[in-house]
Amino acid sequence: MTIEVDCTVSPTTVTDTQKTNIKSSSTLRLEPATVSDVEQLTDVWYAAFGPTLDGMFPNTPAVRQWWNDAHRNDILNKPFQRYVKVTDTAGDGKPIAWAKWDFSTAAERGPRFPPWHEECDKDLCSRFFGTLETERERLLGGKKNYYLDMLATRPEHERRGAGSMLVQWGCDVADKDGVPAYIDASKAGAPLYKRFGFEDRTEPGMGFPDIVSMVREPKPRDQGKKE
Repeated sequence: MTIEVDCTVSPTTVTDTQKTNIKSSSTLRLEPATVSDVEQLTDVWYAAFGPTLDGMFPNTPAVRQWWNDAHRNDILNKPFQRYVKVTDTAGDGKPIAWAKWDFSTAAERGPRFPPWHEECDKDLCSRFFGTLETERERLLGGKKNYYLDMLATRPEHERRGAGSMLVQWGCDVADKDGVPAYIDASKAGAPLYKRFGFEDRTEPGMGFPDIVSMVREPKPRDQGKKE
């Protein structure tokens, strides 16, 4: 199956034209996420990562609200951060997966998150995400790159192609603009990204042992589609 997503609009703007240009795959539909989706985005994130990252982000009402506020602020005030979601038209219409693509460099973006919530493990959060930022800087420096900041899929909807649609969308934009893409992937997730041309650039002894630093160089658009 070929996943095709039309990215004819500049990544710095969100328009009605872009929304109508995004195509579907089977009953899965990819479209921009909006502020009305933020609580559902947080639900999907905890379903995907809660057991793994509970030490940093405990699943409490207060921390959930922190995530909701962070997503809402990004969507409303950071046009260079693009939230896209996948819904199943045969289901209830709620997001089953979503991604956050960041089209800025770290210097352009500023702080990745708002101040950590009191219930978070602040030291661990700062060390973990600080290390990820250091790895991105090591590999790309100030070079323009598009960063797959987050990708989350509900476990019961894994292996349906939703994650691939979200990755393909960002890769298409990167190819159109001639810009490298970057991701901090788990070792379990790395094979998915390799299918889209991401290469493991991890250096032994650098970063975290279970995180793979991956870079994808831009390709001509007719080479960017995955069967």
